[in-house]
Amino acid sequence: MKALVLDRPGKPDVLYLTEVDKPTPGPREVRVRVQAVGLNPVDYKLAATGYPGWKFPFILGLDIAGVIDAVGPEVDDWSEGDPVYYLGDMKRPGGYGQYTIAHTDALAWMPENMNPVEAAALPCAGFTAYQALYRKLRVQKDRTILIHSGSGGVGSYAIQLAKAAGLTVIASCSAHNFEFVKRLGAEHTIDYKNSDVASVAKTFTEGDRGVDYVLDSVSSESARKCMDALAFGGEIACVAGMPDLSDVPQFTKAFSVHEIALGAAYASGDAVAIADLGRMGRELAALVAKAKIRPTVQEVIALEEIPEALVRLSNRHVRGKIVARVP
Repeated sequence: MKALVLDRPGKPDVLYLTEVDKPTPGPREVRVRVQAVGLNPVDYKLAATGYPGWKFPFILGLDIAGVIDAVGPEVDDWSEGDPVYYLGDMKRPGGYGQYTIAHTDALAWMPENMNPVEAAALPCAGFTAYQALYRKLRVQKDRTILIHSGSGGVGSYAIQLAKAAGLTVIASCSAHNFEFVKRLGAEHTIDYKNSDVASVAKTFTEGDRGVDYVLDSVSSESARKCMDALAFGGEIACVAGMPDLSDVPQFTKAFSVHEIALGAAYASGDAVAIADLGRMGRELAALVAKAKIRPTVQEVIALEEIPEALVRLSNRHVRGKIVARVP
């Protein structure tokens, strides 16, 4: 089969297209004929460092949509021909190739109203936003959330999910993305390049009390700064690193901090956490089916164009999601 492979850690442009053996599914596994694969920041980060246990050449790609091509032993809930989408395991070869292996517990049925490109735009960013808002923050209607980097992959889904939950949304992004995040549902926008995001966010709340929730997908330093926007008893979900709390006085804000580590479900080996990936896939797909959210596909590319697209993604100026069709 054709696949885009990495034969050593390095920058994304070291990926190259070649022929590799088609994988064989084991117990409780299926082989998926990949139709589309989404690109994520974790792809170029893993390319740079590698991951314990990898055998080179390695195939990246976590956001996978396709059709089950073969089933392994002990599989009775899925069949050949079933259309699926899911978040892959970063320890194992992924979707930058024509075929890959999936654990059945993590699978979700691809809804009839979504094509493979749209489905492949959902898992990593969509599940991360979903986990942050509904599993960790457990957001409540009529409250306020600051979504930092609102035009990015995670942020663009988080805005839609927050609106579906009845929240008032404040989104930070570059000024040229203001209209984009407003179309997604943000009531207020902040230019992070020219403003103190936390200070401005508070001005959008009653009496400048601060926001009830923060979702930060930028960095540990960013998460710490955004905490200053929290109201008393507020909560922050951190996607790209936990904040340094050493300078935060105790017993002043009674805040809560949540770590989001979506892919760590596989690394943990926790069966409940892995199964929840499939459950989130089904729940998110139901929201898509009801038109509560829509996939944020901004660009569709070919498999061989992935290395160049990952370089652009690493510069952090990509709006929404890039998805590659797999021939």
